[in-house]
Amino acid sequence: MVGASVERDQIEGLSMLGVRRSGLTRSSYRLKRLFDLAGATVMLVAVAPIMAAVALAVRLDTRGPLLFRQTRVGRDGERFEIFKFRTVVSDARELADPRITRVGRFLRRTALDELPQLINVWRGEMSLVGPRPLVVDDDAGIERLDRGRLRLTPGMTGHWQILGAARIPTHEMVAIDYLYVANWSLWTDLKILLRTVSYMLARRGV
Repeated sequence: MVGASVERDQIEGLSMLGVRRSGLTRSSYRLKRLFDLAGATVMLVAVAPIMAAVALAVRLDTRGPLLFRQTRVGRDGERFEIFKFRTVVSDARELADPRITRVGRFLRRTALDELPQLINVWRGEMSLVGPRPLVVDDDAGIERLDRGRLRLTPGMTGHWQILGAARIPTHEMVAIDYLYVANWSLWTDLKILLRTVSYMLARRGV
């Protein structure tokens, strides 16, 4: 994709220069929060039937809780529990059993397991668009000025999602966050949300 290639060139250039983060203005934070709250509310209502169907499928497939909870590091280093539909066998952590369930395989492929994160957004722990929410161990590896990424609320999606989160080195991820803050606008968030939908459809071959 040409767009992704251009963004990578920009990211690599910023990585060489170093990254400084000052965060959004107070008014921008408020506007972004209103957008998140309104968007999450509308989306929760719209996908409620889908979430109910997924919850039933998870319940019928295997025993155990409907939701998977994991501690992530949020804005200003505050920790929170991220919500996802459970896609692995019950007691996977205790049993060291990473097996993905039949329903879980479908949920991961379609990203439907991510829908409960709308609750995190509604509660203010996450944003619709923002930096990648890291687990505690990964966050511990980010030091000094790079920790400025924590001045923003982590998002359900972002440039990191479109470029492929698992393939992005830490220094590039920090630069991605800088680009996002430096160019933030509601239109930017809308474009990222639309590109995320296109990315997910393309990944599934739709």
